[in-house]
Amino acid sequence: MPNQRDSAADDPPADLPCLEKLDSPTGSPPTASLSSLMELQNCVSNLSLAHEIVVNRDFSFKPRSAATDSLEGRVSQIVHRAFWDGLQEQLNSDPPNYNHAVVLLQEVKTMLQSLLLPGHIRLRSQLDEVLDMDLIRQEVDHGALDLPRLSGYIINTMASLCAPVRDPEVRALRDLKDPVELLREIFRVLGLMKTDMVNFTIQSLRPHLLQQAVQYERTKFQQILDQHPASLDWTSAWLEAAASEEAQSDSPSPDSRGPVSPTAVLNRAYMRLLHWDPQDQKYPETALMDRARLDALGQQLEMLVLEASVLLLTGAQCGGSVFSLQGFVGKLRHAIAALLEGSHSRETDLKAALLGIGDVVVQQVTDAVSSQGGGAPPQEDLDLLRGQISELWKDNHAVRTLIGERVQGFLQAMLQGGPAKRSPELPAPLRLVSAELAELGTAFGRIVHFNRTVFGPFYAPVLRKLLFPPGEAENAEDSR
Repeated sequence: MPNQRDSAADDPPADLPCLEKLDSPTGSPPTASLSSLMELQNCVSNLSLAHEIVVNRDFSFKPRSAATDSLEGRVSQIVHRAFWDGLQEQLNSDPPNYNHAVVLLQEVKTMLQSLLLPGHIRLRSQLDEVLDMDLIRQEVDHGALDLPRLSGYIINTMASLCAPVRDPEVRALRDLKDPVELLREIFRVLGLMKTDMVNFTIQSLRPHLLQQAVQYERTKFQQILDQHPASLDWTSAWLEAAASEEAQSDSPSPDSRGPVSPTAVLNRAYMRLLHWDPQDQKYPETALMDRARLDALGQQLEMLVLEASVLLLTGAQCGGSVFSLQGFVGKLRHAIAALLEGSHSRETDLKAALLGIGDVVVQQVTDAVSSQGGGAPPQEDLDLLRGQISELWKDNHAVRTLIGERVQGFLQAMLQGGPAKRSPELPAPLRLVSAELAELGTAFGRIVHFNRTVFGPFYAPVLRKLLFPPGEAENAEDSR
């Protein structure tokens, strides 16, 4: 934020407890008291907030306002209108009654003080001097309160503290002459400035949080696990399912199977999160804070697979001559993406979208061939292409399955390569959506890398029990 270049350094965090108890005890936890439940809720809330700040680079607080058409919004409007109407009556009375105005000035002073940094020593002293509430009350008693003068000082102070984005709103305050309207707008803009300050503080603390985030999240999760030992049950089931799948895929014959790698199991487990059934609430506890992000990536991935499938079918049916035309692929992709938008939630929506895509593809192919002076493609070929595209709603469609497997292999290769290594080469059918897929893979890999770094000590004992017989666990490969 401008004019607030100095920032107070936070005190170093207290020593964090080491993680010694990582296995989840068996049995049901005892009935929790209200205080312990509230403590657990606060712990989960703090953990979620810290995780969101670290993982989401665009995280910021936004001013909260109830929808105007909601009950809360209507009640809020009525209460606020009654308050400001009451203030208007007091100021219009003869002589003016400044009781409520003095209370508001005290609140304005408090809000301004909350925006000051430790280095604002002179400004803090000046604020205490000008908005001396004892002196203001004496002026009210003697009928000498100069409200315009105080308002002018408040606006000047706000102008010196606000972020550039608030400059127009602060300047607009100078044009307001009605004292009630002016006070109301001062409160509104101060509220926005407080939100700006919070977001500025978050951005300033993010490097510090990144350094401490791993140990902080481990410690907070351990506190949750201590109070609720069953907090790893769904995580264990998730890893067990992935281990079973990995063992089956490694070798179809039980006699020829070798030891399964913990890293391979974890990578497969993370891939499962991209295809998680929305109705399945038994989501692994260790990935719960990233569920919304992973669900969104899964939806993007599904749309990319469908888009690449349509392009593959179109290219196979129409040949490379059409695809080589300048601007053809870009225009076609734009139309496909627009029609697929919002079609992931219901099968009927996807079917309708694919029917529309089939018509658009056929039309654009026909137009492209005509623009080159060629004859119209055979109708039976166009009908076949339209039919093939309309059938892509089926999960077991051959082309959709092929593209899905290639995408799966690409993402797994990215996970195996690690966050610092170059992305693997994309297979031929997916090169047309390479930029989007690479971006998706990078975002997915970032989430996975951070999750494994934080929760590796919790995964290790579960994987040892799943993959290694008793006596061999101490020689197992570490999962981190």
